[in-house]
Amino acid sequence: MVIKVLAFAGSPRRYGNSETLLDWVLASMSGESDVNIEKIALIEANIHMCNGCNACEKLNKCIQRDGMDTVHDKIIEADCIVLSSPIFCMGLAAQVKALVDRAQVFRSRKYVLKLPIVPPERKGKRLGIFLATAGQKWDYVFDGAIPSVKCFYHVIDIRDEDIHYLMVNGVDEKGAINNHLTARTDAEKLGREVIMELKKRLSF
Repeated sequence: MVIKVLAFAGSPRRYGNSETLLDWVLASMSGESDVNIEKIALIEANIHMCNGCNACEKLNKCIQRDGMDTVHDKIIEADCIVLSSPIFCMGLAAQVKALVDRAQVFRSRKYVLKLPIVPPERKGKRLGIFLATAGQKWDYVFDGAIPSVKCFYHVIDIRDEDIHYLMVNGVDEKGAINNHLTARTDAEKLGREVIMELKKRLSF
């Protein structure tokens, strides 16, 4: 059995602070056996914004044909979904918010059509990770992003108690996270801990 990790690099700026934090987590995960990791840069994923048409409430799929066609199935198949974002104007970056909004199809499936997201035997076994960086040092700088993150994970059948968070503030200019005292150590520890928890849940 292989643990499937699906990671989204959410920044419009490649290889910045939030993606560096993500890469540290993924590197520590890759050090464990039987782990398959796929990273998708949302800026390159061609995921359009939600039209709000509610067609998914009848069709059980989105009427748009774009990068979400591929991402949709990967979200369902993954054992762990890692979402990273810089904080822009006290919230998620636009690319990440587009992904969250397009998860409306899962909400429609779950609550309107009353259909499962994952098979019953996989419910309660998946984990989520939210990684974020912010330039501001305010202790509340991440508060605006959390409800959207919880909504995203909730509609794809990852419970609130199964979401792990690592959020680093005070890192503004590109590369600043490399000078943070604990970010890399915390990221590597988180990656290892999540894989160990998944192995327990999936009976490795």
